[in-house]
Amino acid sequence: MNRVMKKIILFILLAVPLEFCCANPSGKKPITVRVASYNVEFGRSTTPEEVGEMFKKYNLDIIGFNEVPDGDWTTRVGKVLGMKHSYVGKISSANHKNKYKSILSKTPLEQTEEFTLKGRGWNPATTVRAVTRIDDVSFALYSLHICASGKNDGHAYMLASKVLPKETTTRILVVGDFNNKIGTAAMNSIEQAGMRPTWKDLKIDVSKHFTWNVLDPKRNHGVIDHILYNTASGAKATDGAIIELAKPLSDHKPVWAEIVFPRKLEKPKAQ
Repeated sequence: MNRVMKKIILFILLAVPLEFCCANPSGKKPITVRVASYNVEFGRSTTPEEVGEMFKKYNLDIIGFNEVPDGDWTTRVGKVLGMKHSYVGKISSANHKNKYKSILSKTPLEQTEEFTLKGRGWNPATTVRAVTRIDDVSFALYSLHICASGKNDGHAYMLASKVLPKETTTRILVVGDFNNKIGTAAMNSIEQAGMRPTWKDLKIDVSKHFTWNVLDPKRNHGVIDHILYNTASGAKATDGAIIELAKPLSDHKPVWAEIVFPRKLEKPKAQ
């Protein structure tokens, strides 16, 4: 084999892998996040292991729990699901027993904290927050339990006006038991703060469904458990639903969503 032919073969061997590498660079792939929210009613009707088994088929990245027992309850769900990272807040809703908020994640949680939300109705209400990196991109996660309220007199308004505006992470997820239906003044205030419920992308008419009270459907209050993402992230929900269980594990129904985030954020247009 002459020298020219050797150079040609060497060039091909080097160029082909480079072409495959650059043809679909990871820097352009969107990030898909699968998230769920569940009010477990202080674990009265279930065990962490049952909840973990129920969630298995959804292959979740993040779960936000509320009315969750303190201690290792969230961690035990994670053991079933292979989700090793969790954070449990220190303030129980309305100072009742075992009504904490927690976050469970496949990826490590950082910058964990808890915000007290004040407003009409029962107090204290809180949201726990953490930051995690999924596919080398940072996400801020909030899991909350708040009370029903009006436009500017409740926990929702404080979340929208005091907490979310200070968030510096560019991709945000807020999940939990809001005790407010989509379209109410309270939820509108959160949407006006730049958040979007996944139901709107999924074209689910929430007026025809409910997430509480599954144990007494005649007393249902509609869909009050939600998953939201910030619109500035350019994301879109591509799958998700209210999870209907043959055997209820709580007085609430769990909800889940798959949300796709573009890796590169669009710059806001000049006014």
